[in-house]
Amino acid sequence: MSIKTYQGILPELADSAWADDSAVLYGDVKLADDVSIWPLVAARGDVNHIRIGARTNIQDGSVLHVTRTSEGKPEGYPLIIGEDVTVGHKAMLHGCQIGNRVLVGMGAIILDGAVVEDDVIIGAGSLVPPNKVLQSGFLYIGRPVKAARPLSDKERAFLPASAANYVKHKNEYKEEHG
Repeated sequence: MSIKTYQGILPELADSAWADDSAVLYGDVKLADDVSIWPLVAARGDVNHIRIGARTNIQDGSVLHVTRTSEGKPEGYPLIIGEDVTVGHKAMLHGCQIGNRVLVGMGAIILDGAVVEDDVIIGAGSLVPPNKVLQSGFLYIGRPVKAARPLSDKERAFLPASAANYVKHKNEYKEEHG
């Protein structure tokens, strides 16, 4: 993987975290235990910080970025991703907050200031507009997203199971490829 400093700040990876060789991480990025970063992911913590919680996986081609501080928003928009999150292929997360046990569908876009609470599924290709709050326990779909229905018990159980599956998968890759 390509780990690069930005203004002297180097990304930090927990010992059990893993990133594919083709992933690029810049600046103030911190990966917790058992995080996996898959091929062609770009995570740029240059003008703000990125934090990724334990057992979260960021799948192929996803883009993670932040928004700088400003007079109107002194803290800017960091990117905060909780624990046991699955981020599908080619998702774009920009300056948002993602809770725990969330599935972000392939190609979804989540913009500045959006807050996704715990136990949420966001459908593939969905668009979460700036500052939108997605409440816990629902499936959200569309451009822009709308709550489609409450999650079933089976779907709620799937969220941590998906993350656990990616921890296992990450361990296999890490063992084979270092």
